[in-house]
Amino acid sequence: MRHVEFEKIVETVESVCISAAYELPADVLAALKNAAQKESSPAAAEILNQIIENARIAAAEKIPLCQDTGLAVVFVEQGADVAVKPPSDDGDATLFDAVNAGVKAGFQKGYLRKSVVADPLKNRDNTGSNTPAVIHLSVVPGQKLKLTVMTKGGGSENKSRFMMFKPTADGSEIIDWVVDVVRAAGADACPPFIIGVGIGGNFELSCLLSKKALCRNLGTRNTDRFYAKLEADLLVRINALGLGPQGLGGDTTALACLVETAPCHIASLPVAVNIECHSHRHKSVVI
Repeated sequence: MRHVEFEKIVETVESVCISAAYELPADVLAALKNAAQKESSPAAAEILNQIIENARIAAAEKIPLCQDTGLAVVFVEQGADVAVKPPSDDGDATLFDAVNAGVKAGFQKGYLRKSVVADPLKNRDNTGSNTPAVIHLSVVPGQKLKLTVMTKGGGSENKSRFMMFKPTADGSEIIDWVVDVVRAAGADACPPFIIGVGIGGNFELSCLLSKKALCRNLGTRNTDRFYAKLEADLLVRINALGLGPQGLGGDTTALACLVETAPCHIASLPVAVNIECHSHRHKSVVI
């Protein structure tokens, strides 16, 4: 059994929260540059180049890519042979405690906007720490601990949707619905988008799959040829909407469409769409 110190996890999450806020991932930056070169609308190309310049300035000056520094969503892959060594002064501290301590420290030291309210409806008082984070834990073989932090902005998250289709629905019906979701999101979700689609599982798993899809490299395709084609068809249809960068017209409404799937009940066909804006902040670290 390998033991990972509590403070090591805290320090890692803290560092990732800060760096993810101002370092646009290389695959996202490459997709933006490629889109700017291919864009037929001069105005849209100019907007894309401004987004690219914003990313350059953010990285150079270490300031956030966007004022909405997001809700921290953390995917944890814990090796079955990994245990957390709690601090000496708190023997009951858990892995989740370490992640939340890291998020709190990162948003404080990075001067990042705190956007979490403690109660969703009653009084909506800000927690002042951007915690608690939304944490998804999975146990995998091995002795490694992988942490993927995504700081998800509210504008794009608010436009995400879920639909329970009849099990007889085909791919064209799903494509039509996903395209309608993107159309309805419009400029409010800050295009160009990255679109995550989760198909299968059940109510909550389809939504989780749609968010996990956003963690994939934008240059990858689903390993199943059927779903790889679905991704490609969706991207073509979405970009044909003509919303373009910031909703002002153009060829580039989305940079990528990524589909993840899971087995589901014979009577169900759940589908979820998680929309992400161009300020796609996420980072993975293996401890």
